[in-house]
Amino acid sequence: MNIYQRIVQDHDKHRELASRIMKTEGNSDERNELWAQFKPEATAHANAEEQTLYAELLEAQKSQEQARHSVHEHKEAVDLIKELDEMDMSSSGWIQKFEKLKEDLEHHMKEEEEDVFEIAKKVISNDLANDLVDKFEKRKKSEISEIA
Repeated sequence: MNIYQRIVQDHDKHRELASRIMKTEGNSDERNELWAQFKPEATAHANAEEQTLYAELLEAQKSQEQARHSVHEHKEAVDLIKELDEMDMSSSGWIQKFEKLKEDLEHHMKEEEEDVFEIAKKVISNDLANDLVDKFEKRKKSEISEIA
């Protein structure tokens, strides 16, 4: 497994959790449980991705612009997650803001999978792409333990 495959694994999980959250209503146990999974998962993923894949992409001239754009999208998503965490889940505004987050994340994940990975494959060797998986896993685990 390489870093690209590992990231897509998380993306698939995020898509599935977000879709399930959109089907929930109010301040229900189901919404709370799904949010409790989604929030640390998405936040830790973004941070681990920045410390591994994007750290490498920021080093190379031809991938810096795209890397900066993606890191900026991470910041916007994490900010929305923080806002959602402070909102009342039973308000209609909560699901509307979550839908915005879901749309933003879907755009970001598609962009990563279709554009960023193609750029990354030109600046990151296959060996490094494989090695980054362990670094990503360790960083994500560390991030989740800090969030929890």
